[in-house]
Amino acid sequence: MEHYFQKALIAGLIAISPVALSGCTEVVAQSNDRFANVEIKAEKLGDGIAVLFGAGGNIGVSYGPDGTVLIDDQFAPLTPKIQAAIAQLDAEPVKYLINTHWHGDHSGGNENFGKAGALIMAHDHVRERMLGEQKSGRGNDPAAPKEALPTVTYHDGIKLHLNGDEVHVKHMKHGHTDGDSIVFWKKANVLHMGDLYFNKVTLPFIDLNSGGNARGVLAAAEKALKMADENTKIIPGHGPMASKVDLMEYRDMLKSVIEAVGAAQGEGKSLEQVVAMKPAAKWDTNPNAFIKGDAFVEAVYKSLKMPEHNKDHEHQ
Repeated sequence: MEHYFQKALIAGLIAISPVALSGCTEVVAQSNDRFANVEIKAEKLGDGIAVLFGAGGNIGVSYGPDGTVLIDDQFAPLTPKIQAAIAQLDAEPVKYLINTHWHGDHSGGNENFGKAGALIMAHDHVRERMLGEQKSGRGNDPAAPKEALPTVTYHDGIKLHLNGDEVHVKHMKHGHTDGDSIVFWKKANVLHMGDLYFNKVTLPFIDLNSGGNARGVLAAAEKALKMADENTKIIPGHGPMASKVDLMEYRDMLKSVIEAVGAAQGEGKSLEQVVAMKPAAKWDTNPNAFIKGDAFVEAVYKSLKMPEHNKDHEHQ
């Protein structure tokens, strides 16, 4: 069997810049020289809230009298640049840090921020995965140091009352990974989707090794759309800022591909036959995408072969 997803993952980690979606420390080590030229660019989204773009997952920042809240922190070598960008917002050093999931391009700076005094929060599964060795595209990621681990974890979610807003952190089951969270600022009307949403830069990455499932990504998009309105500013895990209309188009793409793959499976078609059908071709338009059509279709095919996670008892 041709492992399209595995091939695409390895090729992506070797070929693309540090925005690679793996937590692989080897990749980070080999890419340190490339971080020297990375710029962290801030875009203000409202009073006391901004997004930072750099190399890795997009970062949400909430700042004010109660302290600075950071959503994800990219790669460890970028921490000084991220701290400088935060200071340029006239914000205090990071007091709270929330990881949307465990991947290193979203949690690579944890150790640095943890040592600097930030309280790290994440879903239970994020801590569990960071405690042990994890499979990735180029081998295994080692366990994280103590200072990088979330010290506050949750099962369903957590609500923070900070800087004049309510920050709703909600777990989305078995989507990009098994420990994804989305973060919604109620007053500011800003929604951070983590890697449950890739906007215009690549087809979805479903990390099957980390409990991901395409059905969960679709379910997360549906839930997020119920939270959003036409004025909601949506921060994707990767790519430019998005609107509710953009997220609706992403949801429709997911639904279309999942339905096509499911119908083909129902007809008894093999993985190779389904991949050959090119059900994601309409959206496979970026030649530099991390995840191309064949890899995405393989992940969907394998997701639909797994039992649905429709119960709340996730800990085994």
